[in-house]
Amino acid sequence: MRLIADENFPLPTIEALRQAGHDVTWARTDCPGTKDSALLDRAEAEGRILVTLDKDFWQIAIQRRRPLRQSGVILFRVHPAIPENVTPLLLRTVGADEGWGGHASVVTVDRVLMVRSGNPGTR
Repeated sequence: MRLIADENFPLPTIEALRQAGHDVTWARTDCPGTKDSALLDRAEAEGRILVTLDKDFWQIAIQRRRPLRQSGVILFRVHPAIPENVTPLLLRTVGADEGWGGHASVVTVDRVLMVRSGNPGTR
């Protein structure tokens, strides 16, 4: 899967994704300091799913004027957000063929919530 991982993911998680064969751009090293909306625009332009621990991305995806078509956002809610908790959940999630594109999703250890991106009033 083609992913953009937010800066807040730990390095061991990024390495595990790459070892599992995923094409991962990591904001911390590949585009540090990029604003959230610009990072989501990059994900859309490159057809990557944005994975994050930051709930702001979920809100931005939901409120976009134009819905996401080629990308999506997956917000992981896991506490504490340490590699031992984040990595297995992230690997299991991106390994599932859920049609993440076009959605803002929230993933916890026991559930997945998927919502279409974009403002429904502008479609």
